[in-house]
Amino acid sequence: MSAAEAQEVKNALLQSDEHYRQLASRHHELDTRLHELSEKHYLNATEQIEEVTLKKRKLALKDQMEEIARQFRTSNGRAS
Repeated sequence: MSAAEAQEVKNALLQSDEHYRQLASRHHELDTRLHELSEKHYLNATEQIEEVTLKKRKLALKDQMEEIARQFRTSNGRAS
């Protein structure tokens, strides 16, 4: 699947699937917080733990979103 086709699927899901939209929104929030942490010169122990936790949560959300996209492509006759 090309990047353009993947973006088409993502756009379709953002418009039609509330659960996917919520996952994408949460993924964006985590990404924003990770960016804030990455701009700091020094992370204290709590922030280091938060960074690792956020990365894991973000990856889990991405996995869930990809599974929804995979199911969408299958149900709409698109190759994965």
